[in-house]
Amino acid sequence: MKIKARLDFLRKELAEHNHSYYVLDTSTISDFEFDKLLKELVKLEDENPEFFDSTSPTQRVGGRVTDGFKTVAHKYRMLSLGNTYSEEDLYDFDRRLHKLTDYEIEYVCELKYDGVSISLTYENGDLTQALTRGDGTQGDDVTANVRTIKSIPLKLKGDYPSNFEIRGEIFIPVKGLEKMNKLRNEEGLEPYKNPRNTASGSLKLLDANEVSNRPLDCYLYYLLGDNLPTDNHYENLQKAKEWGFKIPNEISKYNSIDDVLKFTERWDKKRHDLPYEIDGIVIKVNDINLQEEMGFTAKSPRWAISYKFKALQVSTKLIEITYQVGRTGAITPVANLEPVQLAGTTVKRASLHNADYIAKLDIREGDKVYVEKGGEIIPKVVGVKLNDRDLFSQITEYIANCPSCNTELVRKEGDAKHYCPNSESCPTQIKGKFEHFISRKAMDIDGLGGETIELLINEGLIKEISDLYHLKKEDLLPLERMAEKSVDNLLIGLEQSKLISFERVLFGLGVRFVGETVAKVLAKHFKTIDNIINTDIETLIAVDEIGEKIAESVLNYFSNKENLKRLNNLKESGLQFVSTIEDTTKSSNLNGMKIVVSGVFNQNSRVEYKKMIEEHGGKNVSSISKNTTFILAGKNIGPSKKQKAEDLKIPLINEFEFLSKID
Repeated sequence: MKIKARLDFLRKELAEHNHSYYVLDTSTISDFEFDKLLKELVKLEDENPEFFDSTSPTQRVGGRVTDGFKTVAHKYRMLSLGNTYSEEDLYDFDRRLHKLTDYEIEYVCELKYDGVSISLTYENGDLTQALTRGDGTQGDDVTANVRTIKSIPLKLKGDYPSNFEIRGEIFIPVKGLEKMNKLRNEEGLEPYKNPRNTASGSLKLLDANEVSNRPLDCYLYYLLGDNLPTDNHYENLQKAKEWGFKIPNEISKYNSIDDVLKFTERWDKKRHDLPYEIDGIVIKVNDINLQEEMGFTAKSPRWAISYKFKALQVSTKLIEITYQVGRTGAITPVANLEPVQLAGTTVKRASLHNADYIAKLDIREGDKVYVEKGGEIIPKVVGVKLNDRDLFSQITEYIANCPSCNTELVRKEGDAKHYCPNSESCPTQIKGKFEHFISRKAMDIDGLGGETIELLINEGLIKEISDLYHLKKEDLLPLERMAEKSVDNLLIGLEQSKLISFERVLFGLGVRFVGETVAKVLAKHFKTIDNIINTDIETLIAVDEIGEKIAESVLNYFSNKENLKRLNNLKESGLQFVSTIEDTTKSSNLNGMKIVVSGVFNQNSRVEYKKMIEEHGGKNVSSISKNTTFILAGKNIGPSKKQKAEDLKIPLINEFEFLSKID
């Protein structure tokens, strides 16, 4: 057992030295001594394979090339944050949160690292899985590559939970990119444009050995699991630091939004002195119970927001303004620019948002304009160099008619955009709706693409989505580029699409604001298309992640007679309009009851109680009204909620009374 003891000692010793160097930024041993210990460990492991340990410092690189990355579902959805760019937006965020709770709110402020989001799973202290964000519900398994990053521990120390996730950002330090580009220059290769894209590309390399040569680093900033050390986000991160994670030091807690703003201002000035790039500040509610109570929208948590710093700007010439028509009829003006380099990419086009935006900045063709990347992603025109303006330039007149069908545009009160109301005949809208319906995340129909859709529309074979399912071989064969094999593939693809699940069909319908995630939520909650058609706004808003804007859009869509006619046609064609998501109903004890969950609980979490309500036939509602059946009340229920319940004579029951109801 002397060999086993020596192996354990060497592994622990080397892991500690790695942690000191890559996480704490301090050297506790010379490179010569470290290499000497590592060589001894490699030799002993080679000679004694029976003592293999996947968390050994020698196992960071597996030495194999993968064929690709497996897609894995996230246990907890990995949502992106809402963005804000001004002080007023932050005050609005603070006001919204105070409407959701009566408690004092403590905020945690963190730097927003410009890298690639990652979610790490640890079981019994060992790193078992690393997933990218992907689409938020599933991501790529990049575990082999992540194991090469020396600041990420393979094995933890201390009193960690048996199973948990920790999320963070993988990035390349500025000097690391400079060093990489110096080598590329010597080899006559194009330099990498920016740290973020390089980090993302490095994480997707198929050879882990090559990844290990990239200067990737990682900061961790959020803990998830059933048995976390505390109910506070900040304190959990301090515990995670004790377990061996690289947790940023630049984190602060504040009790007011004014102090949060001071933090953002300080780091806006200091960010260029950091050894890595940041593009803003993340603000989170510290109390995890409050986070649960505030919940999520379909795209982001309500209890967190990203404050973005002013983006990098460049100037270039605006050659022409053109107008795009979306599948919903929304008109988007686009600036066509002289190509210019911005944040590592070549920009040729930029958004002009809407007519009011063009008028406010007095943007004209021929102007020298300032361009920046909104949120560092989408280019937009943000200003005009008026001193360089041509004396004979003309004020921009926003188009009055649709560029696709010439229908007069309309603009609804309170809406910034103009719309083409000709949804039934506008060629661009019709094509857009078809392309959305057949897209990969919707019906994913083999043999059918944008060019074929355009051909079928021009030939008069399809006018609306249900027409696809009435196409016949004899109609298709005479068409250009439609050989027999192509036609057979298309018809087989259409037939197979009839097996596509209800949530994807619902997404494919193109209801405004109903994206992939919202479609899944609606399908799971309502089970059938008829239940969605017959629901009311209160029931819709009570569904987790469905806000008022989404609810109104759903009701408007399904109250339209033409849309209902199309749905009937699609039903008759054999598409799926009943959810196959497993029914988790356990009883009908709470049938017809509308229940508000509020407060902090001992037996189960708020999320678990909401799940129980649905499992026993009840409905979760977010606010108290005369239609509320009862309030499942934990400790510290807000005084205003308590008062409203008393005024409306709504009973409050504790968790033990609730559990007896469903028993």
